[in-house]
Amino acid sequence: MAPTNLVVTATPSTDGSGNVIFTATATNAVTYIYEYGNGVIETVPGGLITYKYTTSGNITYTVNVTAKSSSGLTISKSIQVTVNVTGGGGSPTTLVFSDEFNTDGAPDPAKWGYDIGTGSGGWGNNELQYYTNRSQNVIVQGGVLKIIALKENYMGSTYTSARLLSKGKYSFKYGKIEVRAKFPTGVGTWPAAWMLGDNIGTVGWPDCGETDIVEHLGRDLNKIYGTLHYPGHSGGSANGATIMIPDATTAFHTYAVEWTPATIKIYVDAQLFHTVANSAALPFNQNFFILLNMAMGGNFGGAVDPALTSATYEVDYVRVYQ
Repeated sequence: MAPTNLVVTATPSTDGSGNVIFTATATNAVTYIYEYGNGVIETVPGGLITYKYTTSGNITYTVNVTAKSSSGLTISKSIQVTVNVTGGGGSPTTLVFSDEFNTDGAPDPAKWGYDIGTGSGGWGNNELQYYTNRSQNVIVQGGVLKIIALKENYMGSTYTSARLLSKGKYSFKYGKIEVRAKFPTGVGTWPAAWMLGDNIGTVGWPDCGETDIVEHLGRDLNKIYGTLHYPGHSGGSANGATIMIPDATTAFHTYAVEWTPATIKIYVDAQLFHTVANSAALPFNQNFFILLNMAMGGNFGGAVDPALTSATYEVDYVRVYQ
């Protein structure tokens, strides 16, 4: 049955924080899709969510909510909410780790190692690439790190690429991480900047926790994904949101996560688009290491354009502040 009787309410805060408590209820609905009027889209299973707007001023947004039944039928409703934002809180400012990628050649071996090969079942996602540390697939050039996917038959795979990680070289707990990057356009590309808990070797995934600072799919240009994976919320049921930006493949943008014992906040160019409440019950209270990679195809990347012969993911810098 289609959902009926959709009711949406919004209660903006009066303290200038930009927080708005949204409530959506409908008969026969199991999930609610919020479009906050600023490009951010978020799926909320229970219909109740506190969302934080970050653009300063007294701004009226048109918020559209779609209620979806278990069979996929929907009903939608729009409301307007006026939000007052007077300023943001503090942010970590001391730079404790960075790679500016300013020295041509191989990435700094003191900061980065490599995952090599195909992993178990295509790194668990049925991906098509073989990861190497060859200069054809990963090189620092002209002030940026270039991760290059190539269509070639190599070690039984049909594509090659690279996956860098700071595991065993650098990890951190709490703070702010920024990755300034530009993505390729090829259908089937799946570049990402993300983090995993240091204890993955003992507890496995998703018990170690995963923080996806940014992911981009070549089949869905300019949609930016920010996501957390942890027990009960991993894979297709992960805790995430998306935001559209106009030029993710033609310009560099800054993708960031601010991480405290209380919250994990995901940003694009200082615009907050997803917040998750942290707690002692979650795995996000330990050291995490950093990964930079570009997968090809797989469960999330989708089918690869057969005409695609190469694609380059560029990273201008990685910085961690505490």
